[in-house]
Amino acid sequence: MPHPSGRHFLQIPGPTNVPERVLRALAQPTIDHRGPAFQAMTREVLAGLKRAFRTAGPVLVYPASGTGAWEAALVNALSPGERVLMYETGYFASQWRRMAERLGLDVLFLQADWRSAVDPAALAAALADDRVHAIKAVCIVHNETSTGVTSAIPAIRAAIDGAGHPALLLVDTVSSLGSLEYRHDAWGVDVTITGSQKGLMLPPGLGFNAVSAKALAAARTAQLPRSYWDWAEMLTANDKGFFPYTPATNLLFALREALAMLDEEGLEAVIARHARHGEATRRAVHAWGLELVCREPAQCSNALTAVLLPEGHNADAFRAQVLETSNLALGNGLGRLAGRAFRIGHLGDFNDPMLLGTLAAIELGLTRAAIPHHPGGVQAALAFLSGS
Repeated sequence: MPHPSGRHFLQIPGPTNVPERVLRALAQPTIDHRGPAFQAMTREVLAGLKRAFRTAGPVLVYPASGTGAWEAALVNALSPGERVLMYETGYFASQWRRMAERLGLDVLFLQADWRSAVDPAALAAALADDRVHAIKAVCIVHNETSTGVTSAIPAIRAAIDGAGHPALLLVDTVSSLGSLEYRHDAWGVDVTITGSQKGLMLPPGLGFNAVSAKALAAARTAQLPRSYWDWAEMLTANDKGFFPYTPATNLLFALREALAMLDEEGLEAVIARHARHGEATRRAVHAWGLELVCREPAQCSNALTAVLLPEGHNADAFRAQVLETSNLALGNGLGRLAGRAFRIGHLGDFNDPMLLGTLAAIELGLTRAAIPHHPGGVQAALAFLSGS
């Protein structure tokens, strides 16, 4: 392939662009992970993670992807054969269900159309029917990366409480932490799961669990097999500033820098920036006359936007053309959206010119591919950004 000129635009919904500051931190010489300098860094990083998750409780860090963090949450909190309640918001909710079943859990899966958020009333009804409290956990994807749909966690917490149900609340924030409003403690979440490669602006390789006192109590009697993922062993080592096995030292250097960047901008400002870019992107899509995967405007994600192409046009062919001609990578449609949708990532280390360049390449691609659309999407986004 010929060398593409100019910068590469990585506009998939994760991994996201890694800031230069984070790359420089990643490139530091590795240090002794049993020494005092590493101990000090561990304590600094764990304190910074508490600010990012908005929790006073512990946050555990694993050398893993978000998938590993899913498994850590399940195997620490639950026992074989126990029932969990899950909701089908898209591909990743379905994959989490698959993992739970493979671990030997009994999954009650509330099916939906992949175009809407979790319905708290449906959860409340399922919990009200569970009079013997067989359901031990409710597992929810906060921001479904496959569809660009965000669910309201406070309303889900209210549904659990309103049913008087003791189930734990486990929430996947892989594409929302550090991008969207999220409050582990205030929203009554028991386990929050995320990964390093999206709002935290790192390369892939770290998985996280933020855990409540209730979740820690459940872990003391949970019987699913665990060794590498064991919270107790990790927390014992973390209390001393270390890890129970060789950590991803250079990714922790990078994490320290990324957390410093979030602190410097301020988490509220980070969330507001993502909201601006989410709204600008949606205005561009509407101006083009294309359809969002997310049906309800109030449920649209500010971290990414999933767009349906008209019948007869293949989204993967469109993405390939945009990559070849503009050196811009868009996210593919997953599962039942394969070939039907493309996804625009607008999260992480991102600003107005980057968004406008992304939207311009998409509009150019729509014209080149002869996909029916109206011109003016970039102008609609520019008008919003200049006035906001």
